[in-house]
Amino acid sequence: MIKHIFLIVLTVILSGCTVKNSTGKVVKNRTYELHTAQSLKAVLVLFPCYPCDIEHTKTEAAFLKDIEKEGISVLLLSYNQKLFLTETEKKEYAAALETIFDRNKLSKQNIFIGGFSSGGNVALLLSAYLIKNNSSVQPKGTFVVDSPIDIEKLYHNAEKDIAANADPEAVAEGKFLVELFDRELGKPDEHPENYKQASPYLMSVNSTENIQYLKGIRTRFYCEPDLQWQNENRGRTFENLNAFMLTRAHQSLIDLGSTTSEYIETQNRGIRGNGKKHPHSWNIVERESLVKWMLEK
Repeated sequence: MIKHIFLIVLTVILSGCTVKNSTGKVVKNRTYELHTAQSLKAVLVLFPCYPCDIEHTKTEAAFLKDIEKEGISVLLLSYNQKLFLTETEKKEYAAALETIFDRNKLSKQNIFIGGFSSGGNVALLLSAYLIKNNSSVQPKGTFVVDSPIDIEKLYHNAEKDIAANADPEAVAEGKFLVELFDRELGKPDEHPENYKQASPYLMSVNSTENIQYLKGIRTRFYCEPDLQWQNENRGRTFENLNAFMLTRAHQSLIDLGSTTSEYIETQNRGIRGNGKKHPHSWNIVERESLVKWMLEK
């Protein structure tokens, strides 16, 4: 009965309106927006950052402009405000993704899943879950854009931002994160297992439990560790950046046997949609390289 009710609710949520444009059709509803390519070669699934939505992704990710002309359909998801996923949420997200693909008759031959900031955490965790549980939606690759994939390290970095008091925005975000994790996971020193389960990768014990299933697919870890900007605007060193976590996760995947994991460190690409310089940005992803990565055999 509960499963039946869930499927009914899911059907209502995932139904939406369809319009056509010059490159294909666009399906819109409350939880996703699908831009289909007329000559489909790959499907790109994207998760937004913590406070963001579909419109934010479209505004900030400049590499998406007319990408359908390259034969890439884009599925923009509205699932946000998640830095980690519970097992129940992984199951629900996987079911929703399978329903979206089936309802829209999307090919499952060449799927790539990515996310910006916290959305990258979701992308990694969900990709691993899909592979582990033999979902009908099997990603060929996954990528993250400057994502804080070690929740324990993120907690301690937030504490450092609060103590340093170098920037009001960093302090406010730090306080928010500490309060959030204290409430949902407890303090890291008191509940280390919670952080191990929640983090895509945990440096303190080199836990690869949540990324081991990705060793057989293509992975990309994007970041722009602009140390001058970070020092001047946030008072941070490299060890306090998401880039530090990503280098370690990349190396761990290599150690697990991955031959297709890439750590991509960019320079001077971090420009927000409003034209302001900010290394924590969707736009560190370079379009031509991304398309080639998705379409290569």
